[in-house]
Amino acid sequence: MGRISFSCLFPASWHFSLSSQVLPRLLVPSLRQLLFIGLVFCLMGLLYLLIVAGKGHASWIRKENHFHRHLARVTDVDATDTSNPNLNYGLVVDCGSSGSRVFVYCWPRHNGNPHELLDIRQMRDQHRKPVVMKIKPGISELAKTPEKASDYIYPLLSFAAQHIPKNKHQETPLYILCTAGMRILPESQQEALLEDLRTDIPVHFNFLFSDSHVEVISGKQEGVYAWIGINFVLGRFNHVHNDGEAVVEVHVPGNDQQEALMRKRTAGVLDMGGVSTQIAYEVPKTVSFASPQQEEVAKNLLAEFNLGCDAHRTEHVYRVYVSTFLGFGGNAARQRYEESLIRNTATRNKLLGQHAGETAESPLMDPCLPTDLQDEIGQSTQKLYLRGTGDFDQCRQILQPYLNRTNETQTSLSGIYQPTIDYINSQFYGFSEFYYCTEDVLRMGGDYNASKYAQAAKGYCATQWKTLRERFDSGLYASHADLHRLKYQCFKSAWMYEVLHSGFSFPTNYKNLKTALLVYDKEVQWTLGAILFRTRFLPLRDIQQESLKGVHSHWRHSFSFVNNHYLFLACFFIVFLSIMLYLLRLRRIHRRAAQRSTPSSVPWLEEGLGSPALPINL
Repeated sequence: MGRISFSCLFPASWHFSLSSQVLPRLLVPSLRQLLFIGLVFCLMGLLYLLIVAGKGHASWIRKENHFHRHLARVTDVDATDTSNPNLNYGLVVDCGSSGSRVFVYCWPRHNGNPHELLDIRQMRDQHRKPVVMKIKPGISELAKTPEKASDYIYPLLSFAAQHIPKNKHQETPLYILCTAGMRILPESQQEALLEDLRTDIPVHFNFLFSDSHVEVISGKQEGVYAWIGINFVLGRFNHVHNDGEAVVEVHVPGNDQQEALMRKRTAGVLDMGGVSTQIAYEVPKTVSFASPQQEEVAKNLLAEFNLGCDAHRTEHVYRVYVSTFLGFGGNAARQRYEESLIRNTATRNKLLGQHAGETAESPLMDPCLPTDLQDEIGQSTQKLYLRGTGDFDQCRQILQPYLNRTNETQTSLSGIYQPTIDYINSQFYGFSEFYYCTEDVLRMGGDYNASKYAQAAKGYCATQWKTLRERFDSGLYASHADLHRLKYQCFKSAWMYEVLHSGFSFPTNYKNLKTALLVYDKEVQWTLGAILFRTRFLPLRDIQQESLKGVHSHWRHSFSFVNNHYLFLACFFIVFLSIMLYLLRLRRIHRRAAQRSTPSSVPWLEEGLGSPALPINL
């Protein structure tokens, strides 16, 4: 019995034997060794769970968030389910200069995560159309009869009330925000109109409405709201960024001692209308000023705000520059240009005794009109006849003085302060005239390329007006392009180019400008940003209720993903326990055998020396 033999006939014959001197060390470990082995295996199991299961759960969360964001874009065009009791509603009335519009928004209950914003969307009726209503004229037309303001607004609120469930009216916030038309009125007339609304609306409607919910907002506020709305739709406020998404280093305003944050890069906004041009973008770094006067001006152009529901959290704190330039819109710029032509031509004719432009036979040559296009400008008493020469480069040079640039650093149009833009790590969207100039005729909307755009604009300007008319009649241009667009496309192309590159100082090799009419196939109004900003504290009421629910939900999702790993670990520990029990049984057998042997075998048991034969059978 000095050796123990093992043999196997299947799958192949093999045989080996162990000496009894070796057997005790292999099959009969000490209790300390058993505990050490068990601890090692437990640590290996825990490490496996943390690495594999943890990665799997994080991946699952990222996939779920991406799925829900993608799904939101799809379901955003579906009809709103008004039977859903967890759906909340909000109203914003935009009182503009030419009319007023009511927008109805809705959003589900907040998920209780203080890091996330409300998921606000525009409400859609049973035909999947946005719930919007517009009336004319603007409310400013009632300046002399302010007592009619509530009657004026009544149809809009009545329309909205019909679409919102009645049991939700009391908790539906209503905001009435007035813009350009009301700003030009004297303050006394503004207040009289607003007071009538504050007094009468609560009598007829049960919406969540207070005195602070109706006001005249500044151009700066309107620009900030537009910036918020566009970046919200683009998903730039969701700071869970995936690989490949652009990020930016941000110095949180008002907290210079805090470390810089890394979060998603937001998009800047360029908007050129008929009368004015506006620029808005985030200023992620702390700004410096060339002089105290410039610092004072900058205070009116920089807005610092927190979009999050918790004032103590800084992840949604933004510093945004907004500036509006009246008279720099496409139509207003053309009007200024024509007035200057009339004035300068009359002066020159008088001094030199000429008659340029006074008759159709002796027209004034205008490089900003297509070749051979004839046009008449001015009043009947001082009419000027023009004929286009279609010279894009000359038109650009003529328009540069109309930008009113100065030699001061960090300035743009009219010498207004403009913080430095990181042109390497930034993105801008161009709306309205920026889109019309690139797309309606030139068919180049989307990613902007300065050299290709300038080349196309040159070609258009140099084309004979007769040829352009033939193309227009053949339907080669955008469906909403009209003769007015064809006539002044050359001028507006040059004006847009100069405003962008000479006014705002964008380099001609800038690659991150997209001209667009819609964002994700939706027209984004500044009212979306307004309600997002003004309802930012509403999630606080849901966070406490959702905290416990969120813990259980988190555990449930975690388990649903990692249950396979738990099953594997359970099997692993069962096998390990079986081996341990087997080894303990062998240890017991060995001790019994040792007790039957002679006392001389005891030193062998303690010292690991040779021993007499052991009667062990396996």
